[in-house]
Amino acid sequence: MLRSHLPLNALRAFEASARHLSFTRAAIELCVTQAAVSHQVKGLEAQLQVQLFRRLPRGLMLTHEGETLLPVLRDSFDRIALTLARFEGGHSREVLSVGAVGTFAVGWLMPRLPDFQAKHPFIDLRLSTHNNRVDVAAEGLDYAIRFGAGAWHGTEALHVLEAPLTALCVPELATQLRTPEALLSQTLLRSYRTEEWPQWLQAAGLPADTRLPRSIVFDSSLAMMEAALQGAGVALAPPLMFRRQLDADLIRQPFALELNTGSYWLTRLQSRPETGAMNAFKEWLLGTSGA
Repeated sequence: MLRSHLPLNALRAFEASARHLSFTRAAIELCVTQAAVSHQVKGLEAQLQVQLFRRLPRGLMLTHEGETLLPVLRDSFDRIALTLARFEGGHSREVLSVGAVGTFAVGWLMPRLPDFQAKHPFIDLRLSTHNNRVDVAAEGLDYAIRFGAGAWHGTEALHVLEAPLTALCVPELATQLRTPEALLSQTLLRSYRTEEWPQWLQAAGLPADTRLPRSIVFDSSLAMMEAALQGAGVALAPPLMFRRQLDADLIRQPFALELNTGSYWLTRLQSRPETGAMNAFKEWLLGTSGA
């Protein structure tokens, strides 16, 4: 056991010298003399009672002991730098990790993020997308925004907003769809939830036993709508999430009928304590969505 604390300057001198394999270049980085760096490393070696470098005619080579110590110090210095970087103007920066269904992230959340950032400048948001299948614990997420009925095991779910589905397609196809029956001659684009198109068609007045035409299945509504934009068929998707494409007349909604099959929910593991950043995001999201 070491009888005294290891000097931080000596550890820093060793780490810089090990990266450069040169006392001279380490000295330039640390803004000290080459002799000072060499002296600090020798002092560290004496205290540890091991040799960290082999001195060569043209530089340095790490010993086994030096190779063992370097990654530990590098990780420690990186973590210190990351922690210090979270302090700005007397405030501590917090990291918030949110996973969101791609459709919600692109169609609703991202256009509103500047407002969140303006109101909470000391929260660093890390946003990832998923296709509604997400492992909150394995992915290290604080929150996950999902689509469904709001029931996930071991999870607290807060209702964010409704997102009813309807038929969406390019204008050229929309002009051919005078009645819902006309959809039966088109290619239907759908998600992996097989019940959505039958439910919508039945709500539109078609018999429950109506035979569906050919379809293409997507694991992402974003990919499905990209196919619809290219004229591959008629998508069943939430118009609220594709407002920009509708406003630009890139796609049209040929029928007024919108069917509610689920909602977007803000979820977190019940075992996950809420941080200040989490509470700030929750209040902002629910307040902005009108939940």
